Amino acid sequence: MSQKRVYLFGNGKAEGNAKMREELGGKGANLAEMNHIGVPVPPGFTITTDCCNEYYQVGQQKIMELLNDDVMAAVKHIENLMNCKFGDAQNPLLVSVRSGARASMPGMMDTILNLGLNDEVAEGMAKKTNNPHFVYDSYRRFVQMYGDVVLEMKPVNKTDIDPFEEIIEKVKKESGVVLDKDLSVEDLKKLVQLFKAAIKERTGKDFPNDPIEQLWGAICAVFRSWMNERAILYRKMEGIPDEWGTAVSVMAMVFGNMGDTSATGVCFSRDAANGENLFNGEYLVNAQGEDVVAGIRTPQQITKIGSQRWAERAGISEEERVAKYPSMEEAMPEIYAELNGIQDKLEHHYHDMQDMEFTVQEGKLWFLQTRNGKRTGAAMVKIAIDLLHEGMIDEKTAIQRCEPQKLDELLHPVFDKKALSAAKVIAQGLPASPGAACGQIVFHADDAKEWHENGHKVVLVRIETSPEDLAGMAAAEGILTARGGMTSHAAVVARGMGKCCVSGVGALNVSYKDKTVEIDGVTYKEGDFISLNGTTGQVYAGEVPTKAAELSGDFKELMDLCDKYTKLQVRTNADTPHDAQVARAFGAKGIGLTRTEHMFFEDQKIVAMREMILADSVAGREKALAKLLPYQKADFKGILEAMDGLPVNIRLLDPPLHEFVPHDLAGQQTMAKEMGVSLEEIQRRVDSLAENNPMLGHRGCRLGITFPEITAMQTKAILSAACELKKEGKNPMPEIMVPLIGTINELKQQKEVIQYAAKEVFAEYGIEVEFEIGTMIEIPRAALTADLIASEAQYFSFGTNDLTQMTFGYSRDDIASFLPVYLDKKILKVDPFQVLDQKGVGRLIKFAVNEGREVRPDLRCGICGEHGGEPSSVKFCAKIGMNYASCSPFRVPIARLAAAQAAVEE
Repeated sequence: MSQKRVYLFGNGKAEGNAKMREELGGKGANLAEMNHIGVPVPPGFTITTDCCNEYYQVGQQKIMELLNDDVMAAVKHIENLMNCKFGDAQNPLLVSVRSGARASMPGMMDTILNLGLNDEVAEGMAKKTNNPHFVYDSYRRFVQMYGDVVLEMKPVNKTDIDPFEEIIEKVKKESGVVLDKDLSVEDLKKLVQLFKAAIKERTGKDFPNDPIEQLWGAICAVFRSWMNERAILYRKMEGIPDEWGTAVSVMAMVFGNMGDTSATGVCFSRDAANGENLFNGEYLVNAQGEDVVAGIRTPQQITKIGSQRWAERAGISEEERVAKYPSMEEAMPEIYAELNGIQDKLEHHYHDMQDMEFTVQEGKLWFLQTRNGKRTGAAMVKIAIDLLHEGMIDEKTAIQRCEPQKLDELLHPVFDKKALSAAKVIAQGLPASPGAACGQIVFHADDAKEWHENGHKVVLVRIETSPEDLAGMAAAEGILTARGGMTSHAAVVARGMGKCCVSGVGALNVSYKDKTVEIDGVTYKEGDFISLNGTTGQVYAGEVPTKAAELSGDFKELMDLCDKYTKLQVRTNADTPHDAQVARAFGAKGIGLTRTEHMFFEDQKIVAMREMILADSVAGREKALAKLLPYQKADFKGILEAMDGLPVNIRLLDPPLHEFVPHDLAGQQTMAKEMGVSLEEIQRRVDSLAENNPMLGHRGCRLGITFPEITAMQTKAILSAACELKKEGKNPMPEIMVPLIGTINELKQQKEVIQYAAKEVFAEYGIEVEFEIGTMIEIPRAALTADLIASEAQYFSFGTNDLTQMTFGYSRDDIASFLPVYLDKKILKVDPFQVLDQKGVGRLIKFAVNEGREVRPDLRCGICGEHGGEPSSVKFCAKIGMNYASCSPFRVPIARLAAAQAAVEE
């Protein structure tokens, strides 16, 4: 536990720095760093993340006692630098209280602005500034934010609007104004009193007048927000540990709502949506920061080019744009020049795209935050490659800058251009997060989550989103909002998730109560289909067809960089020539798993398969297998040809036989007719295949041992296909894998059958094809006796799905009944079927690799379970010296990047 709990910053000096993210959180560390490099930052102090953990260990009263002396001294520090006094009615200091974990969690935790106001302070501040409108606008904002965050005044249910917003709308209606900023001083004073009365009525608590009490209430509320529902959900989605905690930064308030020479905004040193090297952002004149990100007012653009692009999309003429919606570059040229210079300085200092918050108070620019900006997958790749070309980072850093999981976004379908030309555009908004999304309209986050769980694709339609909508945003295909700009909550969170988002569609008239949205006189109700184009900001009626994404040059360059550094090769799991071709296009170096059972379910194949299973003699089985052989050969030939010159690992039949037989009456009647036996006989044979625990029953190599003719047929099909391809001038590289080995004798028996069948094939074709015989290590005993098994196997392929199942004793089909409880109670940190358990299952794998190579030094080892496309699991495979990881075709790029990162980290 750190002895120092509070770190000061201000006036170009700071006790912390950018390397202290663990202690000060990202926000606190960067506030300190900006002081060191001469960026104007309001003075303040940061309470460490350790204190957040202490808060949960010792409670609110004790943490206040522990922090009291340090916090009071830190308040004095701000007072001295700002030349004003906290709580003083004549010369008051106001502060903001902000959260800040070491990893960016935009909007997930709480912030309180304008803290320190009460009736006496407000009156004195109005006299001092001679600007009562600004003071009482700040006062009503403070009461609203404090009531919401600290006193937890929330809407009763999802159809209610925010109780404070309801009061504001009523007062605006009575006063005949449309925008909050047009409320009179008397209106604002009235709001303060109505807000306080509503807080008392709704919560039973009085609004605190003592600024010190307000400060402690806010600090502890920020600590509490670390464990709010949306923050917990976001951490689960992003893999952020609960034990990190959040820091709390307290800063002197600077005001963007002091009139037309004041403003607030959010900006990015590059485009967070597409990665373009273009400074961009949004600002509001006479406003505070929450107005920009909350999306209540649609902001203006910072740059002239950004403003022109916005106006073009909105159908606004250049003359009207300049008159009504000027950019900051045009309206505040001196401030813009300073802002532009600092953003460039920050990007070069951090060597990454920056997301910055700023305030202009009566012509003076202040920076409130900088952080490495959230970005889409496409932007992530482009920014990394561009920074590499610009000499700001090296090749290894470019690889490390990219998150493997986010590459998935580049592979998502996009709208077919031909289909788009015929689609009906019903609205135009801002292209907040690129991509194509199509789904049924829902209006509430919990509905989106429920519909998604029931198998529906949905588009979440909101007036504006808030952090409470996170679960629904995660479940939706896309997000559509009536309010908000490119830096609103919806836009920032959607880009971080890789979700398509269109924001600021002023034509939307949303009714949460009726669950409808009206657009230009047409009403769309819950369940209607719409489509969103997050790249152009257009909204379409109905479902618009999509097509596979086209990979960019930057993407290829990143993959080439990965190949330069990686040691672990990436193969694919593929059962069809099409899947093999897709994976090869994504850079797969072969096939790590072909599941032969997936080939049996077409009409003629399944009939022959069922004949073989239900036959009551070897002769009967061989007759049916003779029908299957040409089908199998054709399937294998297509896959081997698609992977010409690359290895193809083909697993022999694995699942229990009962999965293939008909369990319905119609299917059984068909089989009785096909085989010329009675229905009763078919039913008897089907019943005889039933097992109490089929996953541990008659499957895998056990099938090949009891029915060696199955192994022989599959071997002949594989090698016949390879011989034909070799005669055609191709270079097939088959590998034959025996599944579910537990003892060396099982492998020996199957190996003999394979080798005998191979001799027959080679004699028939008059040529030979090189092939290897390996086994799947998926039973703990096989891992523990790997030295014995390696004496017979030329390679090991670790089937981590079954190995996880048998090591934990969890059924992968039934784990869903208790997994959520295990995750909630922290018994498990992650689903072990999604993320490889390195301490248990991984230890078995590492042992087997080492033991196997003691006997066979050139033993090739790979992984082919679901873990083969999960980044941390791939990195583990690389670390223990595996040769390859195999995954589904669309996860090949993800695995390639993870493998390269493992090599760079090593």
